Amino acid sequence: MIPRKKEYPKQTSQKAEELQKQLDELQKEKDDIFAKLQRVAADYDNFQKRSAKQITEGIAHEKERIIKAMLPVLDNFEHALANTNCGESAEVVLKGVRIVYDQMLDALKVQGVEQIEAAGERFNPTMHEAIVQRAEPGEEDGVVLEELQKGYRMNGRVIRASRVVVNKTPAEETAEEPETRDTQ
Repeated sequence: MIPRKKEYPKQTSQKAEELQKQLDELQKEKDDIFAKLQRVAADYDNFQKRSAKQITEGIAHEKERIIKAMLPVLDNFEHALANTNCGESAEVVLKGVRIVYDQMLDALKVQGVEQIEAAGERFNPTMHEAIVQRAEPGEEDGVVLEELQKGYRMNGRVIRASRVVVNKTPAEETAEEPETRDTQ
C-alpha cells in the first residue's frame, strides 16, 4: 500500500502564518530591546568616564581655590621678612608675623577649619591626644594643663587632634599599718 499524502486543513496553515507573524513581531521587539540595552550600556560607560573626569576637575579646582586663598598670606610673610632686614625692632616684626598668623586663621576659617580649644578643658580623647601626664595638685583630674600642638576640625570633624598635657592626680596611698613581729 502506498501511503497517501495527507492534506492539511486550511486552518492549520492560517495558524502557522499567525504563529510566524507573532514570531517575527517578537524577533523585532527583541532586536529593539537589545539595541536599547546597547545604548544604555554605552551611556553608562560614558557617564562613568564623565564622572571620573568631573571628580578630578573638581578636586583640582578646590586645590586651586585653597592655594589662591593662601597666596596673600605668603605675600604678607614676604613683607614681614623684608622688614627684618631694615633694622626694624623685634616688636614690628612680631606684629607683622601676628598679622600673617591671623590672616592664615581667617583663610582656614573660610574653608570650614577651626582650632580646637584645649587648655583648661576636660580631656576628650576624640579631640585631644594625651602626650604627657603631670600632677598639678590645684587642678582637677583629667583637665588639659597645656597644649603642645594645636588641634583642628573641619566642618565639625577632627582633622588633627590637639596634643596635650593632662592632669593626673596621684591616687591616695593607703596608709600601711606597720607590721608587728612576734618575738619570742
